[in-house]
Amino acid sequence: MGHPVSYSRCGGAAMRHAILGAGAIGGLVGTVLGSLGEDITVIVRPDKLAGYPDTLTLERPSGTITAPAKAVARLTQPVDVLWVATKTYQLQAALEAVEATPGTVVPLLNGIDHVAALRSRFGHDHVVPATIAVEAERVAPGRFVQRSPFVRFNLGAGLEPLLGPMVVRLTDLGFTCQLILNEQTLLWSKLCFLAPLALVTSAAGKNKGEFYADAAWKGKFDSAVAEACAVAKADGAEVNLAKLQETFDGLPPAIRSSMQKDLAAGRQLELDAIGGPIVRGGKRYGIAVPTTNALIATINAAAYSK
Repeated sequence: MGHPVSYSRCGGAAMRHAILGAGAIGGLVGTVLGSLGEDITVIVRPDKLAGYPDTLTLERPSGTITAPAKAVARLTQPVDVLWVATKTYQLQAALEAVEATPGTVVPLLNGIDHVAALRSRFGHDHVVPATIAVEAERVAPGRFVQRSPFVRFNLGAGLEPLLGPMVVRLTDLGFTCQLILNEQTLLWSKLCFLAPLALVTSAAGKNKGEFYADAAWKGKFDSAVAEACAVAKADGAEVNLAKLQETFDGLPPAIRSSMQKDLAAGRQLELDAIGGPIVRGGKRYGIAVPTTNALIATINAAAYSK
């Protein structure tokens, strides 16, 4: 499915990075890269610009790190890498703030469909997806918290020459990094992990430990995992169900999904981006996904009732 990234520890000039979507994921990435000496620009809404701090702060289980960053409302200067970490439903509106042409665009969004949308804007070869799995939150502008003990960072093959030396330093910070040669495998591996967890925690209103202890919900979870993996394989991805189950078993019991938190707070959900590819893929390949459909219906009903 992928292999650990291994590079020599070589130095080099700092690259210019811009973060589009300075929420939990974008903030975590920006702070970590800035702490490694990279040049960070954060794109924020105009009404947030005046009070945005010039130092990013990330509280991690291993300690707090900080990094200098400049905030802008519009990206008018070229950058080497544009990291896109918006919610999927915010993507098109957020891209209006990007006026300069970035060298490489690295989307970290949930789901699959965003890759084609970004390539239509920036060109196929300039967009190389990556995925990140971590439980994190933005607690204030420029302040972020990493809740999970892990950060799993998977990169598309096209990022190897650009980000290789930097990945070594991320590994030193406790990131688990892998290079995934097959783009379908890269995207679906994240979705097969995220979708069942997000759908079940949100529909059940339970964290991982709670739904694992409930036989009915654990059964739905196992079914949702199997459905996601079946569609992923039909779409050309290599997914290892046994390894995925081992990963779920090793998650902290208290872990909750971002969708679960968004639902509880009455915020808009990324339900279509996370569950939609499984449902649409099921129809395309003739694979029944009744559990996924039922979980989506339950979440929709809960969202409409708020």
